[in-house]
Amino acid sequence: MTDNRTEFDAKAAESGAGATAAFAAKQKAAIDVPQERVSAIAKDVLTGLFEVINKHQVTYAEYDALKAWLIKVGEDGEWPLFLDVWVEHEVEQVNTAHRQGSKGTIEGPYYVPNAPEQGANGSLPMRDDEPGQKMNFTGQVTSTDGSALGGAVVELWQADANGFYSQYAPGLPEWNLRGTFTTDDQGRFDIAGLQPAPYQIPTDGACGQLIAAAGWHSWRPAHLHLKVSAPGHELLTAQLYFPGDPHNEDDIASAVKPELMLNPQPQPDGTNKVEYDFVLDPAQA
Repeated sequence: MTDNRTEFDAKAAESGAGATAAFAAKQKAAIDVPQERVSAIAKDVLTGLFEVINKHQVTYAEYDALKAWLIKVGEDGEWPLFLDVWVEHEVEQVNTAHRQGSKGTIEGPYYVPNAPEQGANGSLPMRDDEPGQKMNFTGQVTSTDGSALGGAVVELWQADANGFYSQYAPGLPEWNLRGTFTTDDQGRFDIAGLQPAPYQIPTDGACGQLIAAAGWHSWRPAHLHLKVSAPGHELLTAQLYFPGDPHNEDDIASAVKPELMLNPQPQPDGTNKVEYDFVLDPAQA
């Protein structure tokens, strides 16, 4: 049967199921965490929850509503979305606090590995009629000692102008706005792409119910997703943002950092040029 749906037919449950499946595929190997650490973390989580219950005098009706909502998060496959939007930013801060190189931020739920290789000077895969402001993104990847990292891998992905990610919404080409770039001998890259637009996270599922019940907004500011890696160095996961976006200050995912702000420069041909250099930390022994 032919699927004639477009990206505008995307459903939170369908996107959530895709994100859950992608995470499950990535997380095949179980990690060995000592019982003492599991016990300590679990006890502290529960203690924190008990404190919230007592502070707000949670009723049984509210408790039952919470149970129903937690069940729906699972049914909609939205645990990756929920955790990546509201929790991951704190985990990222803890795990990168030691770094001397470039700042990073959250990965989010929509990363897909093995995007098509485009070389050091290439274009982000897109449709012939892809809407959006043309953008040229250049930069250099170096180590913290200043040495250029030739052969570094720059993975770039983003939502389209309507806020949808390929492989998580119907009607989009498989690798739309997803590409892998490998730096030249001087660690440089030059990418032809598009300036992304702000978008709302899915709101027709369990996460949307929480947003509506709490009176929050669901917006993320415009951003580029990146993973930058090189042999002997720590992987950098980052998002780059654009000045003037109304949601830079109240990002629903709390992922914006001032060090990750770009400075687009309009060019005579109508393209916006942005430049950003990445500094990678050597891998820890």
